[in-house]
Amino acid sequence: MTTTPRSEPTPKVTHSDDEWRAKLSPEEYAVLRKAGTERPFTGEYTDTETDGVYECRACGAELFRSSEKFASHCGWPSFFDPAESEAVILRTDDSLGMRRVEVLCASCHSHMGHVFEGEGYPTPTDQRYCINSISLRLVPKE
Repeated sequence: MTTTPRSEPTPKVTHSDDEWRAKLSPEEYAVLRKAGTERPFTGEYTDTETDGVYECRACGAELFRSSEKFASHCGWPSFFDPAESEAVILRTDDSLGMRRVEVLCASCHSHMGHVFEGEGYPTPTDQRYCINSISLRLVPKE
């Protein structure tokens, strides 16, 4: 994969584990802070076509834009590029007996999902940022 994981800087937004638990619902906490995954085809943004900006549900940082969202039919919202190259951190994930690249919010280091490459989708980057809906909040364009 040409998507190279980079070193992780210190998060700009930090909270104790108890503070994160108080701020997030149990479902949000399980995905955002414990790297869980929502079930496919259950997230509120899987098929959304609304114009707008997708923010991190934990800290509000802008991560993705609807202009980079595409229909991958994989069960989760898919984007071919983040809003800004520095918006996310990519980290090697060797869990589940395979090598993947995890996507984290650069601002608070919350888990977003994973990025895959070379799947043949007709996108400019040939990448699929497979992101949990529960990790995002859509702010519709006015």
